[in-house]
Amino acid sequence: MLHILIDDEKLARQKAIDDWLPITSSRNAKWWYSAFHNVTAMVGAGVLSLPYAMSELGWGPGVAVLFLSWIITLYTLWQMVEMHEMVPGKRFDRYHELGQYAFGEKLGLYIVVPQQLVVEISVGIIYMVTGGQSLKKFHDTVCSSCKDIKLTYFIMIFASVHFVLCHLPNFNSISGVSLAAAVMSLSYSTIAWSASVHKGVKPDVDYGFKARSTSGKVFNFFSALGDVAFAYAGHNVVLEIQATIPSTPEKPSKGPMWKGVVVAYIVIALCYFPVALIGYWMFGNSVDDNILLSLEKPAWLIAMANMFVVVHVIGSYQIYAMPVFDMLETFLVKQLNFKPSTPLRFIVRNIYVAFTMFVGITFPFFGGLLGFFGGFAFAPTTYYLPCIMWLAIYKPKRYSLSWWTNWICIVLGLCLMIVSPIGGLRSIIVSAKNYQFYS
Repeated sequence: MLHILIDDEKLARQKAIDDWLPITSSRNAKWWYSAFHNVTAMVGAGVLSLPYAMSELGWGPGVAVLFLSWIITLYTLWQMVEMHEMVPGKRFDRYHELGQYAFGEKLGLYIVVPQQLVVEISVGIIYMVTGGQSLKKFHDTVCSSCKDIKLTYFIMIFASVHFVLCHLPNFNSISGVSLAAAVMSLSYSTIAWSASVHKGVKPDVDYGFKARSTSGKVFNFFSALGDVAFAYAGHNVVLEIQATIPSTPEKPSKGPMWKGVVVAYIVIALCYFPVALIGYWMFGNSVDDNILLSLEKPAWLIAMANMFVVVHVIGSYQIYAMPVFDMLETFLVKQLNFKPSTPLRFIVRNIYVAFTMFVGITFPFFGGLLGFFGGFAFAPTTYYLPCIMWLAIYKPKRYSLSWWTNWICIVLGLCLMIVSPIGGLRSIIVSAKNYQFYS
């Protein structure tokens, strides 16, 4: 009897904690939530660096890498959606829970959590920088005669929004922010390529490589691969998004989730391909690492596009911060036995926002950071970890189509993970030569 009481108490406490944690507290999302959450998570500021990546890859490899990435990541995303409920009656609400099922309790945590945290925290930092840069560009465009204000202050202004928004309790409560962000991503992508078309092909356009030395070309090529990897980083939050969708044995969550993913991927293609190809076609290798910086006129349109980027990045930051909040709060409540409370949440989340703001202010080299983090952590969690888990769990027949597909993805992902941080690190070193702290 005592055993049953203790077990009941344990279950009740567990349920109370799950009802409080941001990922599992609300499970009434519709399929279109999945669509715009996925668009917001995927189409980050990374899309604006795609023409620059194209200029370092060249036409042939550039188009091939973009298209291959779109196909591979759609496939690995499908795997994640399928694996969410592969054990009847159980849902893998978090990436690391799936990892633990595939690799074992301890090993699964060690493999997935560090990579997922690197992705989510680095996205937070990069978005702080992007938000600040876009605010600065907006200010400079609207008021070109005004006194110059440091980037540092704009990053602080951008962060101040998150000190408020980070207290929204769970994924469903940020759906409004996320919807606005998804609409903005389509809007600024459209502005980026249509303003490029309006501007027309540059008179002295050059499609050769930007770097003159062979080593420069090779390193830039590596770095560009990281930029592309960064552009497809939504997998880190996909199980967490699916966790918000209701599920019954008759109607599992993978149906509505997959519907949302397909819609999201069509929107992603509409954002990525025109921006990357038209941007490169118009500017050639003289394009900036953020295409909006290459477009100066019409001023009102560019100012508007930069404001759209700010709104979008606000939504993206929240989507990537939510799983981090979930991990921190789970750790504090389950491991350190803190009581689930509003003050605890208030302190934890504010510290996290302050941390990403501080790092963003300290190291605002946008392009290099993308390449470095893009390869280092995005490649594993997006390109090949889902495939390894699939092989470990489903054990497809050797040399079958599924076996070959997964192994090809794993090999390509590993190559990406090895080469792109090298290129990214070099471009950070190059831009750090003439950099002053807190300028």
